[in-house]
Amino acid sequence: MENISEPYVIHYPRIVAVADDSGRKVELIEFFDCVGGAMWSKCHYAQSPIVQDVRCVGSTMRYSLKTGTVDLALEGSRFAAGISACTIEGSEIAITYIGMGGGGVGAAACRSDAAGVLRSKSDPAGGGKVAGATIWLPRMQRVLIGVDDTDTPEEGATWTLVHNIAREVEDERSVYLSHTIVQLFPVPYRTKNCVGLVAEFATNDPERLIGRFQRLLEQYTLSKKTGMAVYTGFTPSKELLAYGQKVKRGEVEAGLLETIGDPRLRFVMNGRGIVGAVASIPFYTNYEEALELCNGQN
Repeated sequence: MENISEPYVIHYPRIVAVADDSGRKVELIEFFDCVGGAMWSKCHYAQSPIVQDVRCVGSTMRYSLKTGTVDLALEGSRFAAGISACTIEGSEIAITYIGMGGGGVGAAACRSDAAGVLRSKSDPAGGGKVAGATIWLPRMQRVLIGVDDTDTPEEGATWTLVHNIAREVEDERSVYLSHTIVQLFPVPYRTKNCVGLVAEFATNDPERLIGRFQRLLEQYTLSKKTGMAVYTGFTPSKELLAYGQKVKRGEVEAGLLETIGDPRLRFVMNGRGIVGAVASIPFYTNYEEALELCNGQN
């Protein structure tokens, strides 16, 4: 007879939390294995006053939270589970979940031993019980790495290289979150498709991450015009988004970069591709806008 070791538990592979500098905003990023359970959580957790927004990105569910603690008036079927607390405690972020019935199993049993969880405290869950859990996560910051111009007309592909480097540099202190291909305006000197890339990380060791990424990019790029830019911050500035939109709509001079006064933006490799590298950054995980091909007028 075949046996299932934990027939009523589905383990979340990883949970990550990114905070802004003020300590008032947190993005909770849950990597999920069961899409049905993740979508059920999205539906119910969105009703929590702490949850400002929730969206699905690939195999992750992302909850935009404000810090604080609330009491949740749970009700079967209508509001069966939620996030009741999000607090920042020094270098850690604590998240408290609560749910009834199967929602309590998800809150207490399924998330407590996910990769990235430092420690947890859980109630017994199952049946019709209301159960909760608090998990403690490292406080991380978002790092966005933009890259452009790594290939030649004969060989290479920037999007594959960036993904493979991102996978290689990922470790327990730097988690690879997303990969976004950004369609830029097709300038005459493009290789073929004229796209830039942005890789998103959650990290508490940004300098090591950036250094490792740069060394691998320098090692494997096929172009002498590679650009690499880094943005360290919770949300790219409106100024950076405006620049990215200009590069999507038409050819711009490299000198325009000097007008971006955001101190969180760093130019790491300054080849001609730096224009596309910077322009890609504000479109991370915004796939529809990122892939839109502009004709120079729209």
